[in-house]
Amino acid sequence: MPRRTATMLASTLMLIALLCAGVFIPVPYSEMSPGPTVNTLGDHGGEPVLQISGRKTYASSGHLNMTTVRVTSADYRMNLVEAVYGWLAHDNKVVQHETLYPDGKTEEQSTQENAEEFSQSQESAKVAALKELDVPVKSWVIVSTVVKGSPAEGELHAGDVIKAVDGTAVKEPADVAKLVTKHKPGQDVRFTIVPAKEQAAAEKEKRTPTKTEDISITTATSDDAGEKRAIVGISAGTDHTFPFTIDIKLADVGGPSAGLMFALGIYDKLTPGNLTGGKFVAGTGTIDDEGKVGPIGGIEMKTVGARAKGAQYFLTPADNCEAAAKDTPEGLTLIKVNTIEDALGALKDLRTGDTADLAKCGQ
Repeated sequence: MPRRTATMLASTLMLIALLCAGVFIPVPYSEMSPGPTVNTLGDHGGEPVLQISGRKTYASSGHLNMTTVRVTSADYRMNLVEAVYGWLAHDNKVVQHETLYPDGKTEEQSTQENAEEFSQSQESAKVAALKELDVPVKSWVIVSTVVKGSPAEGELHAGDVIKAVDGTAVKEPADVAKLVTKHKPGQDVRFTIVPAKEQAAAEKEKRTPTKTEDISITTATSDDAGEKRAIVGISAGTDHTFPFTIDIKLADVGGPSAGLMFALGIYDKLTPGNLTGGKFVAGTGTIDDEGKVGPIGGIEMKTVGARAKGAQYFLTPADNCEAAAKDTPEGLTLIKVNTIEDALGALKDLRTGDTADLAKCGQ
């Protein structure tokens, strides 16, 4: 065999061997890619995304699309060839596996956490939209979760309303931790609660809860590094009662990043006219009860997915603007927002055609 032919054959066999090895070599990476976008003003899966009853609503046109990111599962082990392909692909992003699944989080744990965040984002979206409309919303502090094996297990339950701690009235979730950590580990702390069942019954019967309980719990020591704090093993949250029914019907979506777009969709449904002026607007961002918009992950994937769907404008959390502006899809204008008021102001400018003063990312 000629030397040149032998060399080419050896090189080819080596390349094949390397490719085969690459298929079997696992690497500690995961992949993100653009996911579906859904119009909050429209239908999904055969039914309206936003369903409001007990209050007059108005027909809306245009798009207020929430955006998503697809990620490889926690159990999936990417190989070297897939990682290289992902690094080279424009529309995908390869990241460290622990970035998406920190502390060895399982697929089940991640799904549960995303579902809880999605549920909370819906509640905050409703509150933020109604506050903008000056519609009163009743709220109270509740036990959101109870840590298994903690002092609070069996004493407090998810959904219990926390009225006071050591006789001091609780007005917001942060008050609970402040009052508990005034104690030293091993000391007792007294919770005044309305049991979850009593609260649910009162809401159903449209009455004020009448049953309260005082529960004493001995604090434990936190596992945090540094100064040891007194804890009881709960996280506090906020629950609300709305003056009419708002349902958000969207399956197979998790996380908190659709909050802004849900809030805008609700606002549009409850006001005459079209919030977008018929334009195709997409966006993302968490939202809290006060209407503040927070950053999200995977912004580059979301802008790509939005533009592919037809979006002309993208409402972008201010803290994500720098990353989003580095590789903006052609034909998509990124609008920076810090609050729901910023978003409503930008949409007004789009409706009227007065876009000169839009707060654009990268400017």
